[in-house]
Amino acid sequence: MAEQVLPEPGVEDVTEGAAAPPWMTILHNCECHTFEQVVRQLQKAIACSEAEGWEIAWQVHNTGKAVVKVGPETECVRVGNILASIGLVVTVVQS
Repeated sequence: MAEQVLPEPGVEDVTEGAAAPPWMTILHNCECHTFEQVVRQLQKAIACSEAEGWEIAWQVHNTGKAVVKVGPETECVRVGNILASIGLVVTVVQS
């Protein structure tokens, strides 16, 4: 009779590569900052180019919001905190 191997107590069977659903950092239009301020803060928060920052700023201005980061919760919160540090309106939600 073959010996049966049982999992160690307290060790869960986790599927390889399984991860929590990604999170999103959303920048909302607030009409309280210049485009230049928003672009500079986006460059700090997500390391985008100036041109990419302008594209995102225009999207926020024209549609009211834009997703600026998708990833793990900690990274999305970090980006949100950088944007919010100058008073920009952001939300971080699970997608």
